[in-house]
Amino acid sequence: MSAISPPFQSAAVEQLFARFPDAERAGLLGLRRLIFDTAAGIPDVGRIEEALRWGQPAYLTPDTGSGSTIRLGLPKAGGYALYVHCQTTILPDFRSLFPDAFDYEGNRAVLFRPGRTPDDDKLRLLIAAALTYHLR
Repeated sequence: MSAISPPFQSAAVEQLFARFPDAERAGLLGLRRLIFDTAAGIPDVGRIEEALRWGQPAYLTPDTGSGSTIRLGLPKAGGYALYVHCQTTILPDFRSLFPDAFDYEGNRAVLFRPGRTPDDDKLRLLIAAALTYHLR
């Protein structure tokens, strides 16, 4: 898994990504890159910490505390997913903007199928909302 940008922050996260099936790994790496790119464009977010939480890659804002944790993973139904805290309004707010643009799992996840290109512009809004949730 060379040329991953940004480089993984821990061997445990890198090993987990290496174990994902190829098609799902490609999608998850795209979401990972989108998280870091989105965060870089929001000065109030600060540094993104990449760690394992609940056995999944997780993205936190430890220096500023601006955001709610974002996780990436493989849902039981197949494909791959971006998860947010289910007791926030992050996903309900996003879903109200784009009710038919994505597949959702309750108030906790946006679901994706390998081989389908997600709408990065819309996903940036979701990621930005999660990364700045505590600034509201």
